[in-house]
This record gives sequence, C-alpha cells and structure tokens, in this order.
Amino acid sequence: MRVGQGWDIHRLVAGRPLRLGGIEVPFERGLLGHSDGDVVLHALTDALLGALAAGDIGQHFPDTDARYRGADSAVLLGEIAKMAAQRGYRIGNVDVTILAERPKLAAHMAAMRERMAAVLGIDEGQVGIKAKTMEGLGTIGAGDAIAALAVVVIEPSRRRR
Repeated sequence: MRVGQGWDIHRLVAGRPLRLGGIEVPFERGLLGHSDGDVVLHALTDALLGALAAGDIGQHFPDTDARYRGADSAVLLGEIAKMAAQRGYRIGNVDVTILAERPKLAAHMAAMRERMAAVLGIDEGQVGIKAKTMEGLGTIGAGDAIAALAVVVIEPSRRRR
C-alpha cells in the first residue's frame, strides 16, 4: 500500500466559472488558473502522483504549455489514474477536504463525489469529501481564495516484480 497527499489553492476572480470536484458550482466568481483552476482535482492529482512517487501536476501538465490552457482538470486526473493502472496500482480510497468560506458546498458534494469516482474508475464509496470554512481567517476566510487537500491510498492491482 502507498499513500500520497496533495494540496492546492487558487484565487477567486470575476469572469470565470467555478469548477470544483469536476463540476461547475454556481457562484459569481471562479478560480484563476492556467487550466480550469479546479483545486479539488489538482490536489487529488498531486496526491495520486505522490503515491506513485511520480512528481507533481506541474511536471506533467506545465502551465507554460499552451495545450493545457483552460484544460479540464478531470481529463488531467484521468491521465494520471491511467498511469497508476499502467504501473500496476489500483486506488483504494481518496479523501478530500475543501477549504472555502463561500459558496456553501453541501448541495454539491454528492455530484462532486460521483464525478471524482467516475474519473478515477472507482466506486463512490471509495471517495470521501467534505468542506470546511476558515472561520473568517486568512485569504480563504476573507473569501479571496479556495483551497483543497487530498489523500490517496493505492495498492498493487497485480503481483509486482
């Protein structure tokens, strides 16, 4: 068994849709980023890469590469999930915490969980997700950013040599 952890944060700005956990969440601002800015999927991608000891999201999908401008982070996560399978691993479970003062996310958690499970090719019961506020503290608490933390457990899917 191997464990990886990931973290990401992006600034909230006007004029962009808010994508979290692979879905669009209605809100007046979205996350600034080279891709779609989905901090949940970015943290999850980094966690999976960490479990594989395979670097980080920026090494695989650099923000200096025009191919990834506006990219769907679910596609990027899917590529790393394929890499894990090719290396002989399956995902045991994932756990994600979203740090956001606004918007309230409870009504969107089931859709995020369903989308992440589909992208990773696992059962929804293997995906944990929760949202927390920062109680008004710091950049996130001021409503200027959203962050996410993720942990992934992977295990061999076949006998490894």
